[in-house]
Amino acid sequence: MSSPPPPPPSKPKRRRLLSLPAIYPCEDIAPAPLLASLLSLAADVAGRRAGDVDAFPVLRRGVRKAVRLAGILLAFLEEVQDAAAAGKATAMPSSAVLGLTELHVAMQKLRFLLADCARRGARLWVLVNAGMVASELRLVLGSVAAAMDALPRSVAEASVEAGELARVVSEQAWRAAVRPDGADERAARSVRSILDQFKDGVAPDADDVRRVLRRVRVGSWSDCSEEIAFLESELCARLDAGDENSSDVLVMNSLMAFLVYCRVVLFDHIDASKSQAAAAAPARCPEWIRPDALQCPITLDLMTDPVTVSTGQTYDRASITRWMKAGCRTCPVTGERLSTADLVPNTVLRAIIERMLLINGVTLPEPSAAASGGGHRHGAVANTAVPFGPAAAGAARLAVAHIVAQLSTGSTEERRKATSEARKLSKHSVFYRACLVDANAVPWLLCLLSSTDAAVQDNAVASLLNLSKHPAGRTAIVEVGGVGLVVDVINVGAKAEAQHNAAAVLFYLSSNSPDSAEEIGRIPEAIPTLVQLIRDGAYRGRKNAMVSLYGLLQSAANHGRAIAAGAVSALAALLLSADRDDLAGDSVALLARIAEQPSGAAAVLSQPGLVARLAEALAASSASSSRSARDHSVSLLASLCRHGGAKVVAVLGRMPGLMASLYSLVADGGSPQTSKKARALLNEIHRHYEAAPPPPASASSDAGGDRVVRVL
Repeated sequence: MSSPPPPPPSKPKRRRLLSLPAIYPCEDIAPAPLLASLLSLAADVAGRRAGDVDAFPVLRRGVRKAVRLAGILLAFLEEVQDAAAAGKATAMPSSAVLGLTELHVAMQKLRFLLADCARRGARLWVLVNAGMVASELRLVLGSVAAAMDALPRSVAEASVEAGELARVVSEQAWRAAVRPDGADERAARSVRSILDQFKDGVAPDADDVRRVLRRVRVGSWSDCSEEIAFLESELCARLDAGDENSSDVLVMNSLMAFLVYCRVVLFDHIDASKSQAAAAAPARCPEWIRPDALQCPITLDLMTDPVTVSTGQTYDRASITRWMKAGCRTCPVTGERLSTADLVPNTVLRAIIERMLLINGVTLPEPSAAASGGGHRHGAVANTAVPFGPAAAGAARLAVAHIVAQLSTGSTEERRKATSEARKLSKHSVFYRACLVDANAVPWLLCLLSSTDAAVQDNAVASLLNLSKHPAGRTAIVEVGGVGLVVDVINVGAKAEAQHNAAAVLFYLSSNSPDSAEEIGRIPEAIPTLVQLIRDGAYRGRKNAMVSLYGLLQSAANHGRAIAAGAVSALAALLLSADRDDLAGDSVALLARIAEQPSGAAAVLSQPGLVARLAEALAASSASSSRSARDHSVSLLASLCRHGGAKVVAVLGRMPGLMASLYSLVADGGSPQTSKKARALLNEIHRHYEAAPPPPASASSDAGGDRVVRVL
């Protein structure tokens, strides 16, 4: 019996900021290679630009002391190495390994600490934790001093110069008084004061906020976004670790809301250079990679967590996971059956995407917790309807109030930025969606759907799409009569993306109840517009239009409207010509819903070649083990038999391969519903042929199809 395959290697965890892991050299390492490694490490630390205010905006004095000390240590180590090479000192004794090892570990920690202090995006977090950072720096420098004192005299005094340098390193490391700078403490107090004002719903003084931002060198919209992205990644790391009740989570959420407020209120425009770079997809990609190679074949969106399946194709983890959970066991691109459900992270492609985004100042989110067996808590940030703390809630409401004011009375440029912010925030979390709805943003966003500025319209539609995912948002759109405006965008949107998003809005609006679906269907242009998008749209537009139409068809009153709008012919054409299995499957699902009514079944039967194609689709779906495709195919054929009568049953019975597919579904349909429907369809066909009169003797030489059916 063969042993099971080894599990895929787990992805190493990302180091949490201000955590200082270190690797101890092996016990039997010789002094010479340990010294060489320590030289490289000290040179790296000493090469930091400690005097650069932009590189180290926080704890500047302490950083300068640490870097200066590393430079002296580097000179000492070079003297020791030169003395050993010149033969002025005996070979380093094995007792030197202990001191050099402790020195190596201390310098590793110092390198991590300085990297964290200089990290872009982490400036505000380091400022708020300046006291802890100073304490860690004191401990590290104390470790350096202790390691120097543990060195054997033959090493510490390998030469006269080495001895002098060793004493300087030890004395300065012991005497280093590292504490937050006065300006750091004042800025940190200002942050706490501003957060207290947010708790009371009071907007802080703009000059006070700007002083804090100047201290941490956050001077633009993109700088704020970079800080927010970092805090969100750190927050997700803590939630994944189960630390949702720690004080850090509360502080991080408050700081994120503080930075959102700054980004919305203090900065008048989105950085032109980065926004232009983000608008041009080809320019963001390395020359040797095709832009579409970075898109998930399922959603056509940029992959953030690419994984490879057993066929060698790469998808975004969230998309392929949804595909598999729907019961599909084939590769969406190749159609091959997946030999295993394992998803292997494509680290090479992810590195390419990270490089592409970082060039443009965008941080790629961390892979989902599922990639490393985590607790699936990343969604907690986006799905919570309650903010983490009163300061975050107050800052969010003030930022949203500013956005709504800009939407209502701002200039075109101000509205462009305000709609962009509304789009980002409504996508960020349920709480921001609720804030925008409560602040009466929906009517103003609907008004901007008719804007002549393509960016304003595009952002407004995307914002409404995000808000339509919230029950209060859907209610607000319907109550102010916004459905017709959304339909207009599907027809005449300036950008294809705006048209696609508008179609998706209709789906969420129709999901409230059949009454909502019927109300939308009564708008004369609603269903014909969706049908036209199904007929002529691009892939994403067709997908969104089909999903929206499916939602509208939950009202029986809309079936006749869909038939009158030509939905059956559009879906039939798509089914007969679609080169993507998901579009064909969606077409069958819609036709199955339409055929539930007698008029719908008649319309389906009137399409030439469609019934034969449906039988082929059923056989294909049986082979691919797609539960939804099987269920919809069988449901559609059953409806056609029920409403079409004996003639349709006879036609189905003569179709090659159909009976075998139905028997296969009865035996192993994958779901009780599919098996039950397949059995009912088989019984209907059997009853028809059992009731039919026996054929005349002259018909004994007819085509074998009828004989096979009668035997079955």
